[in-house]
Amino acid sequence: MSKLSSGQITAPNQPSGTVLWELGKHDGSSGEFAAASSSSANNKAISVSSKVIAPGSIPSGLNGATNPELRISYSLDKIPANGVLFHVSILDAYKSIPQMSVFSNKQLSGIIQISGVSGTNSEYTFRKTYELYIPKEQLKTGSNELKLQTTRCLYCSNAEDKYLWWTWDNLSLESLNAPATEPIHGSYSLTGTMVNNNQFYFDSGAVTHLPYIMKWLGIAYSGNIMRTSCVSDVGRSCSNMLDYYKVLEDYNMQSVAMYLYSGDIKLKSDGSLPDAAAKKLSEYFRNYSPYFQFYEVDNEPGLFNRSKAVNLAIANWLNKEGKTIAPHLQTVAPGWAYWPGFKEHSCGNQRGSVKQCGDPDGWERDPKQRLELEKVTDLTNGHSYGESYIFTNGGSFTENLKTFEGAADGLNKQMLTTEFGTSDSHTDAPQYGATERKAAVFDRIMRAHIGYADMFVQHAAFFKDFSLFKYGFNLEEHDPATTEIYYTSANEDSRVSIMRRLSLAYATHGAPLTYQISNKTALADKSVYVRAVDTSTLTPLAGTGATSNKVLVNFVNFEDTTQTVNVNVTMPKKTVYEGERFGNGDTYEKARSYIAGKKASPILTFTETLAPGEAVQYILQPSQEVKDVAPQGFGASAVKGPAVHLSWLETPGASYEVLRDDGGGKLSVVAAKVTETQYTDRNLQDGTLYTYAVRVTGSQVMSQTLKITATGLVPLNRTDWKVSSNVNQDASNPRSAIDGDRRTRWDTGKHQTSGETYQIDLGSTHSIENIDLDYTLSSYDYPRGYEVYVSDDAVNWRLITSGKGQKERTKIQFTPVRTRYVKIVQTSSGGNYWSIQELQIYSRE
Repeated sequence: MSKLSSGQITAPNQPSGTVLWELGKHDGSSGEFAAASSSSANNKAISVSSKVIAPGSIPSGLNGATNPELRISYSLDKIPANGVLFHVSILDAYKSIPQMSVFSNKQLSGIIQISGVSGTNSEYTFRKTYELYIPKEQLKTGSNELKLQTTRCLYCSNAEDKYLWWTWDNLSLESLNAPATEPIHGSYSLTGTMVNNNQFYFDSGAVTHLPYIMKWLGIAYSGNIMRTSCVSDVGRSCSNMLDYYKVLEDYNMQSVAMYLYSGDIKLKSDGSLPDAAAKKLSEYFRNYSPYFQFYEVDNEPGLFNRSKAVNLAIANWLNKEGKTIAPHLQTVAPGWAYWPGFKEHSCGNQRGSVKQCGDPDGWERDPKQRLELEKVTDLTNGHSYGESYIFTNGGSFTENLKTFEGAADGLNKQMLTTEFGTSDSHTDAPQYGATERKAAVFDRIMRAHIGYADMFVQHAAFFKDFSLFKYGFNLEEHDPATTEIYYTSANEDSRVSIMRRLSLAYATHGAPLTYQISNKTALADKSVYVRAVDTSTLTPLAGTGATSNKVLVNFVNFEDTTQTVNVNVTMPKKTVYEGERFGNGDTYEKARSYIAGKKASPILTFTETLAPGEAVQYILQPSQEVKDVAPQGFGASAVKGPAVHLSWLETPGASYEVLRDDGGGKLSVVAAKVTETQYTDRNLQDGTLYTYAVRVTGSQVMSQTLKITATGLVPLNRTDWKVSSNVNQDASNPRSAIDGDRRTRWDTGKHQTSGETYQIDLGSTHSIENIDLDYTLSSYDYPRGYEVYVSDDAVNWRLITSGKGQKERTKIQFTPVRTRYVKIVQTSSGGNYWSIQELQIYSRE
């Protein structure tokens, strides 16, 4: 493997090897191979009898339509004890991201994702050497066969075949002289996403969901990368940043940070950052720099009309002051959107009379001006969506080649892509014949990044139109175990399924574990991939020094039919293992199960029946290393019954016990072997105070205790509510008070005056007796006085109660009344707005 320049991109060098055979010379030319017009160009099988072969009878590459495979026969006197490494240097390939499946003696060794620029009109070439580890278990003494084969996308028809082609420079196979440090799969890839709340906030909701998302996607524990872009111009955006970073450390994850808002910076006369901006960066670095490994200069500076000079000043600050505070830091070029000038394509954030997209106008599209930033940063960047990465103008792949004037063996500068993905409207190019075009386009763009980039971050886990998971709610009020996959279209594969499949195949890292497939005949020439790694061998992460003790065992079915795989994995220790298994499932709860009592001799047997395209991961560790941990995030709420609903965050263990004290002073188990992280305790006594706790089955370490009074008074479902106000609804949306997010609010937009109203249509008639007005984040915006009216027709109103508001929250209680419409009238005046962040109405129905 080529040595990487950044210690934080933790690709270990493979041991040296002894060449077993080589086809062609690594000279930047395919001229020694058979000409495309010759009869030898379509040869499908060759025999290798010496180390260096005259390649004139060997095709210069593969083409899915004309010569889709090449079988190379060679002999081994003995099986290399450490396996072998296959190298293939690619000179040219079509832009479709053709896949090269590699089979060793009919077992899948891997699928190499090949990036190319043919068909893009690029004036520059992209060349790259790919490497593939083949374990000794796929070899035998005597005659061996290595089969190379073009492979369609999982959703594509034979229409794609003619676009699946590449030309190679040379191919070789070498036996490793020492154990492999990594089961390299074409390229060394790190991937991830961004988990934040309502687009901007790294708050408690983001923190609680973070480990669930990382484990479900299959990226935890391997040194993968997450984007942490809380920004300085959004209040409370960074409210729980330290807790967030500590979770990343716990799960052996890296992060690329971005904090400073660059849109309003006025540089000093010497071109350096003003003191206020430098102070913001310094404070952020002093608080958090031990936890992040990379810092991104800016986000899409042309699209958001940012200054090149400011970007250069930020990069200079990072290289001097930033790396003084955090010597491990690697700087990342701005997240290029390659935006052109305003006249060619207008952009937002205009200030003053001059219309421009960046300062100078269009500078982000200019390779020479981008190069100024590239010269003062450690890694390059480039955002891409759909198939934009291969656009002739504005494509992250093609524009990178313009910046660095080609690529002789992979990109000239390592690439950390801080945004990639697809929107709900993106579809795969029709010429590829995909039946699931929205799935296929996401699959293709992620495979593209595996082919040419080093690290790449999917846009965001929860984000309208680009999301991995269902969105539109406040994560702080959401149980992460109920997180649900977002589908772009019915009957199409999800982005989550695709990202899991590719992450498990290409982005789980550590020393490879020995494994034997026991049903080889059934899986002969089937695209079923097994990857088992010991993450404890990974180099500690820069900054945090984070490590992992997990064993990851992955099974990936690249076939469009169901496949069963039986595997014996040699584990690092002879002991009992336990941990988590993730497979198919539309919710986290359905996808995850806890596995215990896996006895390794040290061989551990796995049998998995994989649905088409399914990926399964086991996250295991020795049972004696699993610590007793009290469940965190324990919460309780009264629900209809009267009953109490309990929920908590997951803790290592197969099941839980729920304990309750009815008032006698002793906690007793009321529910055993609870496998979910929630439980509803029913048939309680109205008005009785109960005390609860939860623990893992078999553990004596309990959660904190909670006291709650059982009551039938519960909040109404707000789904069908219609709300309105008599103040300017364009300035402040009344629905912001019932959207489940305390950061949004309805307010009067001016100092309180008598007569302001907030009205609710419940959708149908209910018996109600309590209203809760929450404005905790603007505690002085309470109604100085209020009256509550009800109506059956929204025309004839009657007063049911009145009073004065309280700081932070006002609870209004009254005699039960049946009504459909409720109106709250503010009856006094004050120096603050009247605000409502969340409104609830309670009923015993």
